[in-house]
Amino acid sequence: MHIGVLSLFPGMFAALTEYGVSGRAVEQGLLDVSVVNPRDFTTDKHRTVDDKPYGGGPGMVMKVQPLADSLAHLKERMPAGAPVVYLSPQGQRITQAAVERFSTLPAVIMVAGRYEGVDERFIEEHVDEEWSIGDFVVSGGEIPAMLLMDAVIRLLPGALGDEQSAQQDSFSDGLLDYPHYTRPERVGERQVPSVLMSGDHEKIRQWRAEQALARTWQRRPDLLESGAELNEQQSKMLAHARQQTKVEDQ
Repeated sequence: MHIGVLSLFPGMFAALTEYGVSGRAVEQGLLDVSVVNPRDFTTDKHRTVDDKPYGGGPGMVMKVQPLADSLAHLKERMPAGAPVVYLSPQGQRITQAAVERFSTLPAVIMVAGRYEGVDERFIEEHVDEEWSIGDFVVSGGEIPAMLLMDAVIRLLPGALGDEQSAQQDSFSDGLLDYPHYTRPERVGERQVPSVLMSGDHEKIRQWRAEQALARTWQRRPDLLESGAELNEQQSKMLAHARQQTKVEDQ
């Protein structure tokens, strides 16, 4: 896969390309990451990439020309047809389904804005999709871009040591993940649930499925209300989890 990024701070992406799962994926050649700085495509001695907003107001706005020229340069180095994604508070909320779609593409280009934002004419002319990491404001699009990139990279075949890891992550099936435990067996007064040490793989599978449903219902009921499709067995598990909670609350 090829991932291209437009950013005024290319060095920030070393945190993604040189460390952890994503760093290993780059090292193994599972993907190529190209980060281009629009400042390198300016035409004045001050390398100006921003200017005051028309109509007044605080802050500065990123100019069209450096962004457009740097995007054209990046497209020349990548497979044709790569969608251009602008990380923006105005965009759709990123979901696991969106991440999975991006992971199947041969290439994607991400635009990391700064200051008060990007000239709307660049967005209208060049951006295919706008995506948001949530309803809050950060200093620039670099961290949102890295979050999206990391989520995509871990789904690439060979990126994880265990291919089942991605399948069992939170949101992979529309639910939160079940709780995890490792040695020692007891920490203070808290002990590993006995079912996990039973050796009965079917009981463990059922316990984990019920825990994932219960946790989702307790912590993110919106996921159950807005898209998680439950089969008959899961519906029964959820009903049992709700009943158990009622008993514990009495």
